[in-house]
Amino acid sequence: MTCELMTPTRRAVLGASGALFAWAFIPRFAHAAGGRDPRFITIILRGALDGLTAVPPVGDPDYQMLRQSIAMTTSGPNAALTLDSFFALHPSMPNFNRLYRAGQAAVVHASATPYRDRSHFDGQDVLESGYETPGRVESGWLNRMLEGLPKGDKVSPAASQIRGLSVGANAPLVIRGKAPVLGWSPSNLQPVSDDLPPRLMDLYNHTDPLFAKILAEGISTGKIAAGLDVKARGGPGDPTGMEQMARGAARLLAQDDGPRVAALAFEGWDTHAGEVDRLNKLLVGLDNSFAAFQQELGSAWKDTAILVATEFGRTAQVNGTQGTDHGTGTTAFLAGGAIRGGRVIADWPGLKPAQLRDGRDLAATTDLRAVVKGIAVDLLGASSVVLARDVFPGSDHVMPMKGLIV
Repeated sequence: MTCELMTPTRRAVLGASGALFAWAFIPRFAHAAGGRDPRFITIILRGALDGLTAVPPVGDPDYQMLRQSIAMTTSGPNAALTLDSFFALHPSMPNFNRLYRAGQAAVVHASATPYRDRSHFDGQDVLESGYETPGRVESGWLNRMLEGLPKGDKVSPAASQIRGLSVGANAPLVIRGKAPVLGWSPSNLQPVSDDLPPRLMDLYNHTDPLFAKILAEGISTGKIAAGLDVKARGGPGDPTGMEQMARGAARLLAQDDGPRVAALAFEGWDTHAGEVDRLNKLLVGLDNSFAAFQQELGSAWKDTAILVATEFGRTAQVNGTQGTDHGTGTTAFLAGGAIRGGRVIADWPGLKPAQLRDGRDLAATTDLRAVVKGIAVDLLGASSVVLARDVFPGSDHVMPMKGLIV
C-alpha cells in the first residue's frame, strides 16, 4: 500500500449559528521558507469526521465485515475513487481526487489530537487550543503561531503587527488570542453594497490605511461579500454555504496585500444516524471548497497549504441507526500547490478487534500536531522551539513531520 511510515507520536463558546471564519492578516511573511509568499488555511470540521468512510481502507481484509451496510467498494454503484492499492476516496470528492492525481493533495489517515475521550466540546477545545488537555486557555494555536512568526526588517513597525478579522457569530478558538482579532457580526451579511462597520474601518484607517482600503474595495466590489452571504446561501453546515465561505476567504487571501492565514469552521459532521446520506452532502461541500480555493487564489495557489482537521473520529462499527458514534482515529486532508501530494500518509494500525482502540475505534498512530508543525516550519519558516514551547505546549516529543511541503 502507498503509505509513509510515521512515528506515533479555553473553550470556544459555540453559538447556535456556529463560527464562520476568521482572517489573520500579515502583509508578507518576510522570512517564509524558500522566500515564497505562502498562504496557510485551516478548516475545522465540527462534529467528528468518519475517516473510515471519507477515505475507506478497502484493502484491509477486516474492513468490509466491520463496516457492513455502509462499507464502500471501488466497483458498482457509487463506487469509491481509488487512491492506491489499499485506500480509496469517497465518491463525493472528485475535486480532491483531481488534486491528489496532480500531486497537490494528500491524506493523513489514522490521525488524531492528543484527546482520547468522547466529548465534542472538550475535543474541539484540544483541537483548537493546541494543549494536550481541555480547559487550559482562551487562545488557539494558530493565533499563538502568528505571534511567534519572524517579522521582516523591511516591514514597517505598524504593518509588522499581527492583525485579524473575525467574520461571523464567533471567531474559532484556534485563531483567538493576543494577536488582535476584530469581530464583525452584523445580524445579516448583505452582498455587494454594505459598508464596513464604522468601528472596524476607523481602527484600520488609523493603524493600516492600506488594509482598510483593501477591505472596503473587496466588499464594495463584491469580491468578499459574494462569499459571505451565508444566511441566504445555507450557512457553515450546508454545501453551498461551505463553498461560498471558502470562495469569499480565498478572494481576500489572493490580494497582494491581503491576509496570508485563514481559519474556517464547517458544522454538522456528527453522523450518529443515517450517515450515508448526511456524509454525502457534507463531503460535497468540503470538496467544492477545495475547488473554490484553487480557483480564487489563482497564482497564489502554488504557495498554499490547506489543512482540514476534526476533533476526533468515529466508531469502527456501525450503530443501530446506520450511523457511527464518537471515536478516536480519523482522517486529515491536505491540499494546495505547496503540498507534496499524491499519497496517503499512514502508519496503518489495522481493524482487527485486538487492533481497535477500546475494541471499538480506529487507533490513532499519527499526531495531528506533527502535521501542523511540519507545515509551519517548512512553509512559514516557524521555529520548532517556539512551536513546542508556545504553540503546542508540552509537545517537545512530537517532531515536525518532514516532506509535507514541496
